[in-house]
Amino acid sequence: MSEPLVLTLSCADRPGITARVSSYLFERGGNILEAQQFNDQSSNAFFMRVEFDPGEAARETIRTEFAEIAREYAMDWKLTLRDRPRRALIMVSKFDHCLADLLYRWRIGELAMDPVAIVSNHPQSAIEHTALGEIPFHHLPITRDTKDEQEAQVRQIAEDTGAELVVLARYMQILSDRQAAHFAGRCINIHHSFLPGFKGAKPYHQAHARGVKMIGASAHFVTADLDEGPIIHQAAEPISHADNPDELVRKGREIESRVLAEAVRLHLEERVLLNGMRTVVFRS
Repeated sequence: MSEPLVLTLSCADRPGITARVSSYLFERGGNILEAQQFNDQSSNAFFMRVEFDPGEAARETIRTEFAEIAREYAMDWKLTLRDRPRRALIMVSKFDHCLADLLYRWRIGELAMDPVAIVSNHPQSAIEHTALGEIPFHHLPITRDTKDEQEAQVRQIAEDTGAELVVLARYMQILSDRQAAHFAGRCINIHHSFLPGFKGAKPYHQAHARGVKMIGASAHFVTADLDEGPIIHQAAEPISHADNPDELVRKGREIESRVLAEAVRLHLEERVLLNGMRTVVFRS
């Protein structure tokens, strides 16, 4: 059996797209392992994700031939190896629970990624509870006056390491519009509340002050609009009147870790397609 491939695509909806794609793969000797599609009637857009064994067909042959179909339907499409680990740059500040969880899931084989660098605006001693192993650590302090220079260093590290994904694992700095645009579609942030509620500082304290009965976390793509990027995954946790802000923070750490990990997994497996300011998420 050859290495499985993943084909993702989106285009304007019209009859026959699914049949055309599946027929092509059949004609090339491919065997479909998993297929999902979605027709967004509100925007007349079509989305599809197909995992398949290409058989004897070479990947570049499929890429070249499928490009003709993609042009016919004006598709935005991508063809990748399913099991190839994606190179990830992870950014963190002082709170390292999300980082620790990501690295644990990577080490046990749950996340198909290759952590190529850890970047922090604090020294490594700030995350002393998390073992980085051989992953390069970059301490890049940031101030209002050095923000442009620091972000340029991050871009250079991403380029040098070939990072395909940037994960803000509780990186407590706001990216500039330029940085957000540079990493558009490949930068995931974890926000420690339901978006768009309780944005900014101390969201759990805000939630406590409002007397909410549910807290949650949202993982989303980073855009120039602060904490308003397309949402990938969310989860909630019930709370009560007896929970003080510190207890909400404790419960929030667990939610944040699992929400971010799930969003990263979905992205690594090519299961997240952008649909304007929303996402189409093909879950396994």
